[in-house]
Amino acid sequence: MNEETADELSLEPERYELQSELAERWRQAKQEFFDVGGDGIIVVYGLEEVSARTESEGRRGGPGRSLPQEIGVWLQVRDDGQVIGYTGKVEFGQNIRTSLIHIIADELPVPPDSIQLVMGDTDLSPFDGGTTGSRSTPVVAPQMRRVAAAARELLRDLAVRQGLSVLATDGTWTASVLANLTRGQRLFKCVGEDVVTKPPAEWRSAEQPTNTLSRRALVTGQHHYTSDLKRPGMRYGKVLRAPSRNARRTALDTSAAAAMPGVTVVHDEDFIGVVATDDLTAARALAAIQANWEPLDGQPSTNEIFDYLLQHPGEIPVNGTPVPYTEGVIAEGLAAAEQVLESRYTVAYIAHAPLEPRAAVAEITGKDESQTLTVWTGTQRPFGVRAELALALGMTEDRIRVIVPDTGSGYGGKHIGDAAIETARLARGAGGAVKLVWTREEEFTHAYFRPAGVIDIHSGIDANGTLTAWEHHNYNSGSSAIRTLYRVPHQHIEFHSAQSPLRQGSYRALAATANHFARETHMDELAHIAQSDPLAFRLQRLDDTRLRDVLEAAAERFGWGTATPSPGHGFGIAGGHEKGSYVATCAEVAVDPENGKVTVVRAVTAFECGAIHHADNVRNQVDGAVLMGLGGALFEQVEFENGQIQNPCFSQYRVPRFSDVPILETVLLDRKHLPSVGAGETPIVAIAPAIGNAIFAATGVRLRSLPLAPHGVR
Repeated sequence: MNEETADELSLEPERYELQSELAERWRQAKQEFFDVGGDGIIVVYGLEEVSARTESEGRRGGPGRSLPQEIGVWLQVRDDGQVIGYTGKVEFGQNIRTSLIHIIADELPVPPDSIQLVMGDTDLSPFDGGTTGSRSTPVVAPQMRRVAAAARELLRDLAVRQGLSVLATDGTWTASVLANLTRGQRLFKCVGEDVVTKPPAEWRSAEQPTNTLSRRALVTGQHHYTSDLKRPGMRYGKVLRAPSRNARRTALDTSAAAAMPGVTVVHDEDFIGVVATDDLTAARALAAIQANWEPLDGQPSTNEIFDYLLQHPGEIPVNGTPVPYTEGVIAEGLAAAEQVLESRYTVAYIAHAPLEPRAAVAEITGKDESQTLTVWTGTQRPFGVRAELALALGMTEDRIRVIVPDTGSGYGGKHIGDAAIETARLARGAGGAVKLVWTREEEFTHAYFRPAGVIDIHSGIDANGTLTAWEHHNYNSGSSAIRTLYRVPHQHIEFHSAQSPLRQGSYRALAATANHFARETHMDELAHIAQSDPLAFRLQRLDDTRLRDVLEAAAERFGWGTATPSPGHGFGIAGGHEKGSYVATCAEVAVDPENGKVTVVRAVTAFECGAIHHADNVRNQVDGAVLMGLGGALFEQVEFENGQIQNPCFSQYRVPRFSDVPILETVLLDRKHLPSVGAGETPIVAIAPAIGNAIFAATGVRLRSLPLAPHGVR
C-alpha cells in the first residue's frame, strides 16, 4: 500500500471534517513523523483540551505562551509489530509507566509486555503538561485510551482488507499478526473526539502481570537513574554555594583550584563552579577556592517563624491570590452559636528528602549558532526545564533537548531545573559533557521546602451541636483544599501570602496537608465539645456522599465503635478531599507513659479516585503516601537559624524508618461510573490529623502543630 492509499484509509482531511488550519498542521506533522518513524502506524492527537495553566510553554511554545496547538505523536505500531507509546510524563517512583502501558494494552488490545513507553524526551514526546498535580491519570490516560482505540480500529480495517485473523485466541493482537498487517505500510491516523473507547467494565489488562521494569534490576542497583549516567569523555562538576541563605560574596580567589591538573574553573557572572576528570578531584578543587561571605543578619530562626509569617505579608503573586470564599455572615453565625472555638494550627517547613538528590548530565556540541545542548536530568517538567535552560543560556529551545531518565523520587521537589542549569553552565564553560550530582547536604540546604504555615480557625456550634460558623485563615502554606465540605451556613475562608525567609515550593499535596490537619483537628475538638463521637459528628454534618463513603469504609475496616483501645492507646479518624479524590484514615497510636514517645500501631485508609485503572498501583500510592505523611506528622521539620540550615543530613533530619512502619490496611473504592483522577497526592492528607486525634484520645493532650511529637508528648 502506498502513502496515498494510506491517506485514504487513515486520515483524509475532508472525511474527518478538519478545518484548513488543522489540515495544514496534519500535513506538517505527517512529514515530520514519517521522516523518523519508518513504516507502520503512527497515531497523532491534538492537545487543545489540555489546560494551559499546567505549564507556561510546550513543544514549539515559548515562555508566557499558551499551550501549543499542533498535533503530537502518541503511538506507533511499527512494521515489526512493536508497539511504542509516547508521553511527556516521567517516571519518578509512581509507576505511571505501568499504568499507561496497561491502558494501551487494554484498548489495542496487545499483551502489556509487547509495549514500550518513551517518556519525558522533549525531542520525541508530546507535551502533556508535566508530571505534576496528579494529572497523569485524568489527562493523559484518556488520551492514551483514545489513540490506542483509534489504532485498534485502523488495524481492524487493515485485517478485513487483507483477510487476516483479527485477534489471537485470548483476544489480543500478537506481534506476528501486527507485523503482517503493518509491514510495508505507512499509515497516519489523527484521532477525533468521536473515537469509542472500551467502558471500564471491560478493562482487563491490569489483571495481567507485566515486566515493564525488572524488579531484580531495581533492588540490585542495575537499573540506571540520572546519577548513574555516563557519556563519552564526561567530566564531573561541583558548584560554589553560599553557606547561608541571602549571604553576599565579598571576596573570591580561584587561583589554587585553577592550578590543579585537569581542573577547569567556570566563572559565569555570579555562578562559580569547577570541572574535573573525576568527582573526588572536583570536590578538592571546590575546597581550594577561597571565598568570603557576608551573611544577612536578622533572619528568623525556627522558633520565630510563625510570628514572622504573620508579621510579613507577601506581595500578590503574578497569577493573583485566590479570592476569599464567603457564604452567609460570620458574625451572625457566631452570634447564633452556644459555644465558639478559636484555635491556631501551625506546620513546619519540611524537606522533600528524595532518595536520589538532584542530578544532571549536560553535553554541548557544535559552536555559535550551530551549538546544541542535550541535558539528562531528573525533573517532573522536561519542557519547562527546556524553557529555563533557553532563558538561562540565551539559546533557542529548538537547540536544546531535555531527556528525563527514571528518577529516584521527586514529591514536587524537582519541578524546576536547578541542577540542569548548573550543569549546562559548567558544560558550556568547560566544553563537552559534564555531570553534576548534588550532595545530600546540598539537597537539604539549597533545594526548596514545603512551606511553613499558620492556620487560624474560628467556629461555632449551637445547642444541638450544629455548625453555625466557620472562619478559616491560612498564612503562607497555601490554598489547596482550603474549602470545607462540612455543612456550615456562615463561612469565610481565605489564604494570605507571606514573605518566606526560606526557599519554598511544591510538595506532595501542596497545602492540602496543612489545611486538612487544621480542619480535621478542629472538627475533632468540636466533637469533644459537643460530647459526640468524632465519626458521627462528621457524618451528621456531611452532604458529600463520596467523603461520607470513605469515612464509613475506613471506620468499618478499622472497627470504629466496636473495638476498644488498650491502656495508653488511642484511636483517631480524619477525612479529606483533593484534586477530585477522597480519603479517610483511622489511626491507632500508643503513647509511652515514661517518655511520651508516640508509636503509630495501625493505620487504615480508604481511598476513592473514581474508576481505578490499576489497583496495585493505586494501593502502592496510598501506602507510600501514608508512610510519607507519617514523617511530617510526627517528627520531620527543617531547623534553621539566621538563614542557615541546622539539620542538613539524614542523621539529623528524621524521616520514617522501617521501625516506624505501622500495620497498613488500604481499602479501595472503585467507582467505574466516575472519571479517573490521580492517586499520588490526596492519600497523604488524612494521616496527620488522624494521628493527632488519636494522641488526644490516648492522653487528653491536644497537639496543634506539625510535627506533633518530635520529642514525644509532653
